[in-house]
Amino acid sequence: MLVVGAIGGRADALSSALREDPLLAVAAVLAMLVVFVLVGVLFRWLRRTPAQRFERLLGSLDSAVVLMHPNPDPDAMASALAVGQLAQETETETRLCYSGQIRRPENRAFETVIGANFERVEKARSIASDPVILVDHNEPRGFADAGRIDPVAVVDHHPGDGEGSTFTDVRTDSGACATILSGYLSDLGWTPVDPDVDVTSDNAIPSTVATGLLYGIQSDTKSLTSGCSDADFRAASYLYQGVDEEKLDRIANPEVDPEVLDVKARAISDREMRNAFVISDVGTVSNGDAVPEAADELLRLEGVTAVVVIADKDEKLRISGRSRDDRVHMGNSLERAVDPIPESGAGGHERMGGGQIPLNQFVETRSATGELLTESERFTREEFRERLFDVMRGEI
Repeated sequence: MLVVGAIGGRADALSSALREDPLLAVAAVLAMLVVFVLVGVLFRWLRRTPAQRFERLLGSLDSAVVLMHPNPDPDAMASALAVGQLAQETETETRLCYSGQIRRPENRAFETVIGANFERVEKARSIASDPVILVDHNEPRGFADAGRIDPVAVVDHHPGDGEGSTFTDVRTDSGACATILSGYLSDLGWTPVDPDVDVTSDNAIPSTVATGLLYGIQSDTKSLTSGCSDADFRAASYLYQGVDEEKLDRIANPEVDPEVLDVKARAISDREMRNAFVISDVGTVSNGDAVPEAADELLRLEGVTAVVVIADKDEKLRISGRSRDDRVHMGNSLERAVDPIPESGAGGHERMGGGQIPLNQFVETRSATGELLTESERFTREEFRERLFDVMRGEI
């Protein structure tokens, strides 16, 4: 009762003071309004979507480099195009860059048919003057001094620890990075435009960008049949009205390099199958992209649930794996397979993975002291094949 009485007394005193001093009353009202405004601003700030935060970041930059992974596929290229489209609205100049080569037939067709203006870079200093935005990967790689790049933003769907200094949006449940960027465009009110209609309005997605984004989603999800989420289907539906079907067909069905057909044939004829797992050594190749294409082809064989194709190129053993077997996480399996071999690397998704091993690791591996290892301590190619079968069987 004493506490209630004290509070009531203070309230009465405050009320009396406000009546006696109108300026104090006005100040109190203004203070309350300021508090309400600040609370409202804070609430809206906390509820900003990733799309709004990304757009705000772009708007704060005069220019930016949009960096794809070293050998960009349609998903990476489409994602870069989408960032470039968003940047136009914020009047931010962009360079769409990659560090390796665009080689696979569908990748080259994508660049040509879409009419993209991608720029190849070889060293960090060629892009270091601008803020860097990573798409479809979360750690810079593939060129000299890549570790010096500190990206301001990362948009990706691959697992990894890379982050942007200002913005990070990594969604491993998304089938494609293009899905995430399509969601940004949708959330910000952009509208795909029919390919037969000229783009005249603001926030209109050109047909080339919509077509590229849809194909990016299709390519990373095997035409929406593998590794999909609800967001992938929503994005495809959203983009559809702006898709140029003729261009989509040209990207999806490019002319095939004769070597790719030869490598596929060798992969099939020389395959070794144990239960539902297949490994094929196709020997030396000049077109490295033929290796993952051969893996895709092998996985289509009846009764096969996981495959690995290996090949020699540029003094390295190239590895490409595919899986539709819930027991075989291909990225993790390849990582375990190469783990004991120095200077090697591998990884990837649940359904696909890749890696490489310097060929000299099979014959002249040195110990940490610089001494040659004994014959029994060296990895032979055949032993590596056996190790691949072991990891697919879950024995390693």
